[in-house]
Amino acid sequence: MIRRLALAIALLPLVSAAPLPRMPRIVSINPCIDAVLMQVADRAQIAGISHYSQDPRATSIPLALARRFRATSGTAEEVVALAPDMVITGPHVEPATLAALKRMGIAIVQYPVPDSVEESEAQVRDIARVAGHSARGEALARRIAVAARPVAGATVPALIWQSGGLVPGAGTLSDDLLRRAGFRNMSAVYGLKKWDVLPLEYLIARPPRVLLSMGAAEVGEDRVTAHPAVKRLGQRIAIAPYPTRLMNCGGPTIIAAMTRLRAIRKGYGV
Repeated sequence: MIRRLALAIALLPLVSAAPLPRMPRIVSINPCIDAVLMQVADRAQIAGISHYSQDPRATSIPLALARRFRATSGTAEEVVALAPDMVITGPHVEPATLAALKRMGIAIVQYPVPDSVEESEAQVRDIARVAGHSARGEALARRIAVAARPVAGATVPALIWQSGGLVPGAGTLSDDLLRRAGFRNMSAVYGLKKWDVLPLEYLIARPPRVLLSMGAAEVGEDRVTAHPAVKRLGQRIAIAPYPTRLMNCGGPTIIAAMTRLRAIRKGYGV
């Protein structure tokens, strides 16, 4: 009996020391996926990221962090050179690139652009799952849900204005964030589609209470905020800088976007 017990104890280290499954080596060719991976994957798993994440105008992660990783422009040659097990990307990828990666036997996981907070939370969970860290994805999704809790009170008419007059309308993530932050997206009032261009004349004839301007955030003014007719609106319209990087992605970017939107609503007394 004693000899059998001693033998069992001697075998225990051999059992506990069995190698764990290797986590997949991942290349992301989408900056929004990059931002999620930084929070749900091990650093050693991330073989490469999108070159957009190393561009100050486009990144959704701190530049100092992004520059620790190899970046690619998303070509098959660059990706294959990094020897990943898996490529994760968004919807906009050259068909030739996808075909080349499939021929090389590299797994591809592709996600659409999320149109709501709930869709983004689901993506976060799935990205974490394929990266082998489901619990981290669940934790990040919970933080997003808390940050995106709807603000109580009357809604304030608002509009997000991008360069050239491009406006996000109903059915977009930006529309969902505006609503949750206590704003009413004026896009529908102007009869705009999901993504549409708003003529300046329409804006002047019926201005929103708050105009979230990406030009004001990037260069101080853009065509609309600098226009004399807009300036003559005076107190009828508040122009609030809204960085482009808060428009580009869901995932953890939602937390930063909601923080900015809540601050705008509070700061402009609306």
